[in-house]
Amino acid sequence: MSKFEIVGLKELERSLKRLGDVPQKYVTKASRKAMTIALRSAKANAPVDTGELKSGLKLVGERSRFKGKKVYQVTFDRAKNDIFQKRNKDGEIIAYYPASQEYGFFARNGRYIPGYHFLENALVENTDKIADTIISEMGKQIDEALKG
Repeated sequence: MSKFEIVGLKELERSLKRLGDVPQKYVTKASRKAMTIALRSAKANAPVDTGELKSGLKLVGERSRFKGKKVYQVTFDRAKNDIFQKRNKDGEIIAYYPASQEYGFFARNGRYIPGYHFLENALVENTDKIADTIISEMGKQIDEALKG
């Protein structure tokens, strides 16, 4: 298990206590900006055949019941499912192209083709940048709120 320290977290916590409740727009802005880093990295490392996979990546925000929480996910655009899905003669979905590129698949001859793991690597390689971006954006937003 790895340990790491986030610089500036104590100051951010003190500022949050002075501010009181965290406005949702601050949380949304900070998390969206941070996840844009992962989105760019995933697009840069995605396998290119026709370019549809790169253009089909997007950020989707999860809906939460809790105020002060926002989670974004790098996912595939549902509008491109007609391109991404492979169907058999009966119309059943038998393959999903983005998933096969991420995780790998078995070829017709039985050989396993490993995946590229471009989505997983986008998050793993940029964890520090994402955390720093969230903290710096939240710090900027809170400082503006405390000044004004």
